[in-house]
Amino acid sequence: MEKDQDKDLENTHTEPPEEAEVGDQVAAEETPVEETTPPEERRRRRASGAGALIGVLLVVLGFAIAAQVRSTNADSGLDNARPEDLVRILSDLDARQERLRREIAELEDSKRQLESGAQGKEAALAEARRRAEVLGILAGTLPAEGPGVQVVFAPRDQRIRADSVLDAVEELRGAGAEAMQIAGGAGAPVRIVAGTYFVDSGEGITVDGVPMSAPYTIDVIGDPQTMQTALNIPGGVVDAVRQRGGNVTMHQPGLIKVTALHDGDPLKYARPVN
Repeated sequence: MEKDQDKDLENTHTEPPEEAEVGDQVAAEETPVEETTPPEERRRRRASGAGALIGVLLVVLGFAIAAQVRSTNADSGLDNARPEDLVRILSDLDARQERLRREIAELEDSKRQLESGAQGKEAALAEARRRAEVLGILAGTLPAEGPGVQVVFAPRDQRIRADSVLDAVEELRGAGAEAMQIAGGAGAPVRIVAGTYFVDSGEGITVDGVPMSAPYTIDVIGDPQTMQTALNIPGGVVDAVRQRGGNVTMHQPGLIKVTALHDGDPLKYARPVN
């Protein structure tokens, strides 16, 4: 009898039902909110975020394209040039191209003569003499003559500055000038070579240590039309000097003689390579 009573007591001793209900409530509270969001709503949120990002990228791309277009329009400096200026620029380019073609043809002819066998020695000597003359003219150690122009800088409201003369020399070199000399209102001319310098001094300029007073005359040997076109390009040397209160005139006397010689100083550092 006692054993049966103990079993009845064990059967009646069970877990309280309230704990199971509490556990179900906690599990329900821990359920993520994301799982309760409908799939259509989640897709709509993702599409909205992607659309905003695409909109921002399109705005940035449009700004970059607009900036590039403005930069391209600003760089096209020839859009406002006059037809006659464009014709001069085109003529300058054609003349440079023709000069380069002639130089190529001369070099190819020299190469054929040097490789012609029996006449190779004589051709080599003639080529050496020709090169020595060319280098002498470029270095300013030999006089030269030929077609070209005279460029005269004269003050009007203001003095002619040294940098204006230097700009003209650089433009003339770019246009194919082969020999140049400059002279002031009085005194002997000075040969212009690669190392010639120009500085302002007093009421005039100094060229390679020689003081000069205005007006300044540059005698240049080269293609006259090409050099005049280079100086007359809109915004170039002639326009710059006129804006600074000076005048630039050019004329072709027929034959230009460059007689001033340059006494080169001995080199301190450079040596020829064998």
